[in-house]
Amino acid sequence: METKNALFLPFMQIPTGHHHVADALMETVQSIRADMACEKVDILSYSYGNMEKAVSSAYLNWIKFFPGVYDRLYRLAACKEQSLHRRNRFYEAMFLYFFKRLVTQHDPHILISTHALPSNLASSLKLKNRLRSITVNAYTDFFINDVWGIDAIDYHLVPTAAAKTFLVKNGVSEERVLVTGVPIHPVFQAKEFKAKTAGTIKVLVTGGSLGAGLIRKLLSSLSSEAIHYYVLCGKNESLHRELLSKQFDNVTPIPYIDHKAEMNAIYDRIDAVLTKPGGVTISECLMKQKPIFMYAPLPGQEKINARELNRLGVAMMVDLHNNPEQEIVRFFGSQREQENYRKQIHDYHRQLEDRPLSELLVNILNNRH
Repeated sequence: METKNALFLPFMQIPTGHHHVADALMETVQSIRADMACEKVDILSYSYGNMEKAVSSAYLNWIKFFPGVYDRLYRLAACKEQSLHRRNRFYEAMFLYFFKRLVTQHDPHILISTHALPSNLASSLKLKNRLRSITVNAYTDFFINDVWGIDAIDYHLVPTAAAKTFLVKNGVSEERVLVTGVPIHPVFQAKEFKAKTAGTIKVLVTGGSLGAGLIRKLLSSLSSEAIHYYVLCGKNESLHRELLSKQFDNVTPIPYIDHKAEMNAIYDRIDAVLTKPGGVTISECLMKQKPIFMYAPLPGQEKINARELNRLGVAMMVDLHNNPEQEIVRFFGSQREQENYRKQIHDYHRQLEDRPLSELLVNILNNRH
């Protein structure tokens, strides 16, 4: 059997949702096609080597120290709501030479982009008939920014029905747009939401895989005896040690989790999640049908995610400065609010594809609609 190549394209080495989605899709493809050799390539480090570390560091510091500036520039550069049918000559000048070299080296049967920039390059190259691969966009947020390549992309794995409508209005064939949600690992199986009537409320607190964000500030304002917090510290070992040393009665710190099955088991034990609105964490919670309370979205993508999730009615924003516990306790004390959430999450799941992601990928790999 001839081996075929599959390339998965995130951007930068930071372990963001772009990498998590690429990893989940890689594992799914490997499980369904023994003849497929899968590789994940960050086009930034591939093109410019160690410069990627400097760019990643600058990116993180920009968000940390100048959040307002980043938010405004992100919206200006990527969310102008103009036509998606245009080239980005700046990205082409920076990366297209290296992208051509990458494609020549690997000759991929399929090319799956989990970030807008490599998608833009793939579309540009395919429009010039210099790319034979099946091209797929796997969107990692709950909206589609202007940088994503559209014209020569064969398939789109989109987060919501609204995103599908957006693409169809921009000329994409309806049968090539699949409402999968943000792709997550298949271990996270759907679990029906059940209203909570009594007992301690178990809340999972997360700030991302690096343990970043405002968790320390958040915990300083959490003291309700009605809630027990399970804090995902990620790779922030100092936070984990600090929480262990303080021995809070209502806080259980959890170190970095590397196994998806363990994370799935944690979701099954808790009642709700207090999180920043990153695409992958939110999608896992939606699949597990856990009420989502969002706090302090980062500028740019997370702010827009929060707005879209609020519109869908599947997540609630809380203010760290205005007693976030009160919102959580009130939700679980109200049968009406829990029933309303059950309806909203049911509506969300109803818009997703009936077929599992593995079956959809089989059809894509065989280039069938």
